[in-house]
Amino acid sequence: MPINDSETTVDQLKEIVEAFASARDWEIFHTPKNLVMSLAIETAELMEHFQWLTPEQSLEVKNDPDHLTKIGEEAADVLSYLLALTNRLDIDLSQALKRKMKLNEAKYPVEKYKGRFGPDDPTPVS
Repeated sequence: MPINDSETTVDQLKEIVEAFASARDWEIFHTPKNLVMSLAIETAELMEHFQWLTPEQSLEVKNDPDHLTKIGEEAADVLSYLLALTNRLDIDLSQALKRKMKLNEAKYPVEKYKGRFGPDDPTPVS
């Protein structure tokens, strides 16, 4: 089975995470509390890669294959804990994302927020 973003479904990723945990009998440890705490910890580890970089330097990490590999590993840890959480709580992640994006569209209409971070942002709207 090819594993890449363009050919792998969210459900397939959730199955991979579930199979890994199940093979080790880790379900007893995968409470929502533990998974959310682990997700936060892994997110912090991902943040460490960017902690002292300028915004410009943070964009340049894509040109450093070794650093990018390490960042990818941390991002995969974040994703695996998120998928484990959604597995445990029977959340359809695609539906949740679609619903949240609809809420965000209403909260952040394009005419007020295009190219700006908030309605009071002094950046001129183009």
